[in-house]
Amino acid sequence: MGQFSYLAGEAVLAISALALLMVGVFAGKRSVSIVRYGSIIALLIFAFAGYVFNDQGTAFGGAFIADSFGHYVKTLLGLTAAAALWFSRSYFQREKLDQFEYSILLLFAVLGMGTMVSSGNLLSLYIGLELQSLALYVMATFNRDSLRSSEAGLKYFVLGALSSGLLLYGMSLIYGFTGSIAYDGIAQYLSGHEHVSGGVVAGLVFMLSGLAFKISAAPFHMWTPDVYEGAPTPVTGFFAGAPKLAALALITRLVTGPFGGIEQSWQQVLVALAVLSMLVGAFGALTQTNIKRLMAYSSIANMGYALVALSAGGQAGVNGMLIFMSIYLVTIVGTFACILQMRTRDGMVENISDLGGLSKDNLPLAIIFSALMFSVAGIPFFVGFFGKWFAFAPAFGSGLAWLVVVALLASVVGAFYYLRIIKTIWFDDQVQSFVKAPPSLAVLSSVSALLLFPVLLLPFVASPVLALIERAASSLF
Repeated sequence: MGQFSYLAGEAVLAISALALLMVGVFAGKRSVSIVRYGSIIALLIFAFAGYVFNDQGTAFGGAFIADSFGHYVKTLLGLTAAAALWFSRSYFQREKLDQFEYSILLLFAVLGMGTMVSSGNLLSLYIGLELQSLALYVMATFNRDSLRSSEAGLKYFVLGALSSGLLLYGMSLIYGFTGSIAYDGIAQYLSGHEHVSGGVVAGLVFMLSGLAFKISAAPFHMWTPDVYEGAPTPVTGFFAGAPKLAALALITRLVTGPFGGIEQSWQQVLVALAVLSMLVGAFGALTQTNIKRLMAYSSIANMGYALVALSAGGQAGVNGMLIFMSIYLVTIVGTFACILQMRTRDGMVENISDLGGLSKDNLPLAIIFSALMFSVAGIPFFVGFFGKWFAFAPAFGSGLAWLVVVALLASVVGAFYYLRIIKTIWFDDQVQSFVKAPPSLAVLSSVSALLLFPVLLLPFVASPVLALIERAASSLF
């Protein structure tokens, strides 16, 4: 097998995407379910391929890195994408948007994410990033008959092009000053020079700014609320999870690998992004009436919390970020599975005020959604509380106590709008009756909610998952 075993997961995705595309083209409408389930199987294989082969090393002259960090992140990416594809089924069928192309686009997006996460030089980084981005642009505007969806896709594309420009300019500066696009070559150059060139620092700042757009970190968040609101709800659920983890993993690989020797330079950038993201996300959500826009600001704040952990640097910081993001992804999958169940005879419910009386109409859904909101708010003793604990502890230990204080204040503000949703569900008058949800969505949201109760989670899942995360973080150092 040689070097190709390192790319087993990516090879499965690429071959599956091309083969299923041919099936879709020749079989037409009849192939939608076949392509969807084939894509889910491919994503599950991708998720566990790294642990099946368990190969570690580099391929193609160092352009592709296979390590425990990449294996763990790809497992999360594959599982999140498979769940997102699963819960999109009933929505697209009801909205008459069920096209086989959606599954193919999602496969190509995850293929790009996998390439990003395992990139070993600036060229493979950019190829993976653009492969992901081009697929996501089309997914955002998948409902072509909706003006909101078309507007969301166009905004995402234009601002995405701007972020790509920032990224490329940063990469060109780094290549110009270090003479290398390989991570190892950049690290070697920086370790051999006592004083870091201003051009390298400027290039790093431009690169981090371009990647901050991909995780919707403030002040590069401007696309997020509009795209979340305008894109079809299953697409929004996917956007809120997998692409953010992939971009965060890429930032982690950059700051621990090629730029690990200039921690003072990148730490300042990450701290600034974290503070702005937490404040914009917390206060921006206070005035929102649309639940998808509220989740957009929530995701901005949560990316700030993840950057708090990463700002600490070292293995502890990476460890905290991975724990936080693992819990965040479970919460997001469950939350959007719940949102997709909030449907009346008139269509999807998106305004928070329309959730009044949900507890009287659908008690199980009200309990599950409330549990998810308590967790994402960081209320003890849901798992979301422990996610923030592990994210903030490394920053406190590395002397960034003031940053942890800002994060805690943002969490308190954020708890207000999560509790407002719970108050609407349980105490407001019923506005309209909800139609029964498909069993698949009910099962998915239930499983996600159960995973957020520590009493159920910790004895069976926590120890092995924490061991995997520890191994993943240590492989970068």
